[in-house]
Amino acid sequence: MSQITTDSAEAAVPSLRWLLALRNLAIALVVLLAALLVTSFLLLPVAQAQARAELRIGYQKSASLFVLQKAQGSLEKRLAPLGFGVKWVEFPAGPQLLEGLNVGSVDVGYVGEAPPIFAQAAGARFVYFGHDPAAPQAEAILVAKDSPLQSVAALKGKKVALNKGSNVHYLLVRLLEKNGLKLSDVQPVYLAPADARAAFESKAVDAWVIWDPFQASAEKTIGARVLADGKGVVNNYQYYLGERGFVGKNPKVIEALFEDSVERGRWLKANLRQAAEIIAPLQGLPLDVVELSLRRYEFNVRPLTDAVVADQQKIADTFHELKLIPKAVSVKEAAWNPAQ
Repeated sequence: MSQITTDSAEAAVPSLRWLLALRNLAIALVVLLAALLVTSFLLLPVAQAQARAELRIGYQKSASLFVLQKAQGSLEKRLAPLGFGVKWVEFPAGPQLLEGLNVGSVDVGYVGEAPPIFAQAAGARFVYFGHDPAAPQAEAILVAKDSPLQSVAALKGKKVALNKGSNVHYLLVRLLEKNGLKLSDVQPVYLAPADARAAFESKAVDAWVIWDPFQASAEKTIGARVLADGKGVVNNYQYYLGERGFVGKNPKVIEALFEDSVERGRWLKANLRQAAEIIAPLQGLPLDVVELSLRRYEFNVRPLTDAVVADQQKIADTFHELKLIPKAVSVKEAAWNPAQ
């Protein structure tokens, strides 16, 4: 009887060891599975971020609507259902923004009339896909508050500061023509806005041709007087530009950008003071300066029309005649046609 019991105990030992090994294996598998689940959970946001597409927007601090949209995060919310995030890339001025667009560091941008003409003449690849309504009073010829100059015609022989090849270059040409003068009848002093402001304040120049918000700042802070603005002379459109391939492949994204810009633009105009309070510290300007500047723009992006393209072509032709660009350009070739 004892022999049988001993044999049974000895036979049970391998079975016990096998069960213990099986249990340890199961525990190890559970631990491994848990670790994999935790790792996957931790890496999921990274994977989603890597997979998520991104709209890279080039903007300048003077682009008040984009500054507002960035601050309020409205475009991010609108693009999320399309699987797109937003990356805001700041540029000091339009020419640098166009270069960023050309080399592929941004997908879309917002600039005035002149930079795209110079960029197209230099062979940059982009398309115009939208524009804001005319804002002719958002650029002007300024004189000091105590200046004896009372008309554009009185600028003959005077020193006029301006940013070469900018929107205001075209404004000056047209205002001089309207008053029987040519560009050669004045002494252009080509300066960037900050340097032009210094020259204007020190009276090293007799007049300054400039755009908002620099214009509004000079009016509000040093009492500069508007000698003439663009009303009845130029349109001063603002343009939405994009890399041709991106715009063509992502019409829903462009549509969402339009919709958000229109909605935020309407809110801005209906809540001007509140919008200025948001934008002013981001632009580093006084509240009353920003509010005045906002009043002179209409924020209501829309597709290009033949009339708008023709207006932009006039500017391009003028710059070519003045030898500011090396060759003639066809604006129509850079106008995006959704039907194509």
